[in-house]
Amino acid sequence: MGAHEIHSKGSSNLARPTIMGEVRAVTDSEFEATIGGNDWVLVDFWAEWCGPCKAIAPILNDIIEGRDLLVAKVDTDKNNMHAARLGVRGIPALFLFNKGQLVAQQSGMMSKDKLTTWVDNHMTADDF
Repeated sequence: MGAHEIHSKGSSNLARPTIMGEVRAVTDSEFEATIGGNDWVLVDFWAEWCGPCKAIAPILNDIIEGRDLLVAKVDTDKNNMHAARLGVRGIPALFLFNKGQLVAQQSGMMSKDKLTTWVDNHMTADDF
């Protein structure tokens, strides 16, 4: 599978660290191991019926280029436990984690430039 394809991992590979730039489908049962087992994880809470979610998907595929970043896509229709725990009220909702700790969150559609700036500003902050 290419680095830009979404794929699910079996339970034996839950905490498998990301390679440079990867998009991965993540279930509720894989969520904690995924955000805790990787340095930088951008969680995308989305749903198939959501137009803005579909629009942001190719931007997320582009944003991983050249970044040590895992985009964890959580389908809220099938996996809503962590979305509810984190207070997600609208999708797309993006949550950026560093080594399991929440760094930033953003809701709604963003342009590629704004999303890139948002991610880069947090990933290059001095406190990490």
